[in-house]
Amino acid sequence: MSREAPRPVTEETEEDVRQLHAEGCSRNEIARRLQRSGRTISVIAQRLGLSFDRTATEEATRARMADLAERRAILAEALQDDAERLTEQMWEPSVIYNFGGKDNDYNERDVPEPPADAKRALMSTAAQAIDRSLKLCPPESDQQGLAAVDAWLRGMMSD
Repeated sequence: MSREAPRPVTEETEEDVRQLHAEGCSRNEIARRLQRSGRTISVIAQRLGLSFDRTATEEATRARMADLAERRAILAEALQDDAERLTEQMWEPSVIYNFGGKDNDYNERDVPEPPADAKRALMSTAAQAIDRSLKLCPPESDQQGLAAVDAWLRGMMSD
């Protein structure tokens, strides 16, 4: 794989950078228009005594972080809902089934609630959902409550 030789930075390139900067273009926009790397544009701008306003970038970053926090909160709520549905299933009527015998027959039976192994699996899965929910959106001020819930979850999973 061959690399092209770097293009030299000419006075024309510097003038283009100066002009686009004066028009309010960002560093990345100038790089795109001139088909240069952002680093090259930064070096040219520094040499010309130009700087780029980072206010818009900082505001965009803050907005993005707020959006991500909101998405984590929504996901944490969905995980909490899942955990609640799973724990409710532990006490609802269930069907147990198996395949067996020489003909590999299918058999099922209705039971008033799931057997112990199914309850253990439901509780473990619910505990994982709660744990993930708490990691996505931990309580802000109740660290003792968080520790208690964590201990409860670990106890439920070890049973």
